[in-house]
Amino acid sequence: MVILLTAAQALKCVYLCQFLRNISKLIYMVCLDDRTGKIFILAGEDIEILISRDGNWEYP
Repeated sequence: MVILLTAAQALKCVYLCQFLRNISKLIYMVCLDDRTGKIFILAGEDIEILISRDGNWEYP
């Protein structure tokens, strides 16, 4: 089963990636987890961000 991004996820992903670049953090990976439908962003030395399908994000 293929899970596609939602509009809310896509916008939040672009916003967060731009924010990370503005604070000079390297973005190493952006991927979509096919199991959960969440976007995963790995940046800097220890920044991991999850964006849920409704556009809410968490920094676990």
